[in-house]
Amino acid sequence: MGKKIEDKALDRIINEMVDAVENSKDEIFYIGEESRMEYEQLLTDLQLTKEKVADMIKEGDQLEQKVRYSKMRLSDVSRDFDRYSEEQIREVYEQTHKLQIELRMSREKEKILRERRDEIQRRLQSLELKMKRAEGLVGKISVVLNYLNDDFKQVSQLIHDAKEKQEFGLKIIEAQEEERRRLSREMHDGPAQMLANILLRSELVDRTFRERSTDEALLEIQNMRKMVRSSLYEVRRIIYDLRPMALDDLGLLPTIKKYLANIEEFNNIHIDFTALKAEKRLDPKYEVALFRLTQEAVQNAVKHAEPSTIKVRLEVMQDLVVISIIDDGKGFDVTVKKENSFGIIGMRERVEMLDGSITFHSEIGKGTRVLIKVPLTEG
Repeated sequence: MGKKIEDKALDRIINEMVDAVENSKDEIFYIGEESRMEYEQLLTDLQLTKEKVADMIKEGDQLEQKVRYSKMRLSDVSRDFDRYSEEQIREVYEQTHKLQIELRMSREKEKILRERRDEIQRRLQSLELKMKRAEGLVGKISVVLNYLNDDFKQVSQLIHDAKEKQEFGLKIIEAQEEERRRLSREMHDGPAQMLANILLRSELVDRTFRERSTDEALLEIQNMRKMVRSSLYEVRRIIYDLRPMALDDLGLLPTIKKYLANIEEFNNIHIDFTALKAEKRLDPKYEVALFRLTQEAVQNAVKHAEPSTIKVRLEVMQDLVVISIIDDGKGFDVTVKKENSFGIIGMRERVEMLDGSITFHSEIGKGTRVLIKVPLTEG
């Protein structure tokens, strides 16, 4: 009786997982459709904006001709001052001044419309990319669903022992919860905090614009843009951290190169990468683990050490992989254990699963060196 109940519990978990994937597929499809509707609306807006720009250019050109004529008239009046009455002179001055103001306003409206047109075009490009990605993801998820349905049927048949099924289900739940905790920490410390700061900045911009000057408000807006750019980078980094596709397609060496290049570009840190005999593909379990270990070590250096240079060295020998990550940052006291040091704990656990070793050498003000050794075994 207990065995049947546990079998049903595992089947329910599997069905819920499949349902979650199907719901994700529907949500991605919905996002794609929303993007398509917005895309079509923006196309209409773009056409209208282009027409307004053309009209405003025409209007501005006409005003320029009127201003030139009025200036010529003003020059004549100034040259033959005695021939005109005070009223006529004032009228010419006022007319010229009025036309100049109208021309400036017209050119400013034209500038705003041009910026709006450019922004719409950029948004259209972004939406077009999003729609393509959504279509691609829907197709991939459909393939995944087919595999899941077939594979989980086989799993349900193969795992006939109640205890094994229970442990299998618990491991899935434990892995999901751990991943949720990690993502929660990263989202809280990264994008969530940045977005809260952006909200505060937006209120500061509003107050600065009303109480101070336009230049100060523009400066605050520039600061907000930097924060938005940083927040976007953090979101993309978290997405990339979930699973870099290049790891499956190209292997460990190209993936690490690409990752380090991105880190170097965004953080303005020089990264010196050396690879020895690392061209051959390794078993996926090693490639994933070695990439994650490198990633975590570099991220720790960027976040906490404030280095100007990071040296990463990867060497693949016949039966051993050695990775060293050295930074010239502020270092830390390795004898002092920090609370909630999830990154270092996770690195140790991952290395131990592969029967490897990891050591940290660091001193205050003298940088940090992380040395990872993982033995390669067949099977």
